[in-house]
Amino acid sequence: MTIAGTQEYALNMGPQHPSTHGVFRMVVHLDGEVVTKVEPKIGYLHRGLEKMAESRTYTQFIPYTDRLDYLAGPHNSLGYVQAVEKLMDLEVPERAEYLRVIFAELGRIASHLVMIASGSLDICGWTPWSYCFRDRERILDLFEMTAGNRMTPNYFRIGGVSHDVPDEFWPALQSFLDDLPENMEEYFGIFFGNEIAQARMKSVGILPKELAENLLITGANLRASGVKYDVRKAEPYSIYDRFEFDIPVLYGCDTYDRHLLRLLEIQESRKILLQALRDIPTGPVMAKVSKVIKPPAGRVYHRVENPKGEMGWYLVSNGTTKPARVRIRTGAFVNVQMLSEIIAGWKIQDLVTIFASMDLVLGEVDK
Repeated sequence: MTIAGTQEYALNMGPQHPSTHGVFRMVVHLDGEVVTKVEPKIGYLHRGLEKMAESRTYTQFIPYTDRLDYLAGPHNSLGYVQAVEKLMDLEVPERAEYLRVIFAELGRIASHLVMIASGSLDICGWTPWSYCFRDRERILDLFEMTAGNRMTPNYFRIGGVSHDVPDEFWPALQSFLDDLPENMEEYFGIFFGNEIAQARMKSVGILPKELAENLLITGANLRASGVKYDVRKAEPYSIYDRFEFDIPVLYGCDTYDRHLLRLLEIQESRKILLQALRDIPTGPVMAKVSKVIKPPAGRVYHRVENPKGEMGWYLVSNGTTKPARVRIRTGAFVNVQMLSEIIAGWKIQDLVTIFASMDLVLGEVDK
């Protein structure tokens, strides 16, 4: 009796949103249910933000930056305004620096909560998703009471921040930080400690250390592969050198560790926020900056540690009110290449889990 063999076929996943975390399309080559190759197809959300920046003044472009990684708006703005401040050799008031760090670390926690929630939902875990979003709402409430916006606060300015935080901000922040350890125990008990979740994620989607380094992977995906690298420590910006915090590193190199590392980083962000809350000085929140900003002719590259990985801003000034060139290095765009390298041999249901562990936001990929 002759048994017919199987034939490899291609399956389109995306660019609809479910399980692809944005308008992301991949062509999945399958042998039965086993993935043999994945071809990422990006560009469906392309908005040309770099060229938009070159047709707007330095100040006008600030609201656009929040919409790169729209789940962690403050980080994008921080990198951009600091790059302009480098061009201008501008010193930012102490209180503004502390407020920037507070908003950046709150944004990091909010982003990681969405990642954990999405990873759970992708393996049919509804309950952890609701817990994470419950707590993320409290961060968005803090953004809203200060800036009026939730996901995209548009709070940072060239020279500082737009205005000081309201009085009710501080008790709300303290309450959130007090509740966070107990909340993290809930996340672990419901999701990370769940035997079904562990079976779906442990030893799945291995990204070896050497491969991660060769692909220039950054952020939590790199640290989950055993590389202790964080821009906040390697090349401290703002006032990060004043805070005591660790760089969590895991060595499993798998989908589980990439999820778990986000939980560990939330713990470190809490440490930074408690120190900032304790040490923030009084004083102005904005430097004396001309309303018409014209940095001197020159060029600068500035990088920050975003929740999705290293973000770099390259600006070229010709001495006018608009930048001559803007180029953005986003962590998600570089990290997307790891998908096709680590997926071969896994089944199609594993593909969804592995993709979730990369924590991609298409606003960064298709900038």
